[in-house]
Amino acid sequence: MSSTSPGTVRITLVPAPACHFCEDADEALTELASSFAFEVDRVPAETPEGLRLIAAHRPALNPLVLVDGAYFSAGRLPRKKLIKLLTDRGARLTAVGPDGR
Repeated sequence: MSSTSPGTVRITLVPAPACHFCEDADEALTELASSFAFEVDRVPAETPEGLRLIAAHRPALNPLVLVDGAYFSAGRLPRKKLIKLLTDRGARLTAVGPDGR
């Protein structure tokens, strides 16, 4: 893992091979990176670190997603929930429009 500056939101994505929810989460994070400041650690599920995180958090589906080391979600990434969390933490890079986007 790389070092982050204080206050930076760290998202850990633990994807599994051939997982469509994992691909979707990766695409969502790439898209959100244009509007929010956060850093992503991708930890493949089959690596020792990935296996440790899965054993610790016991997700029902892949991918496991952690925010600042705490469980956030498993399975399909809840985009609105993540946007709210990033907004609440002051990570938004762009102005909010009237529709909340």
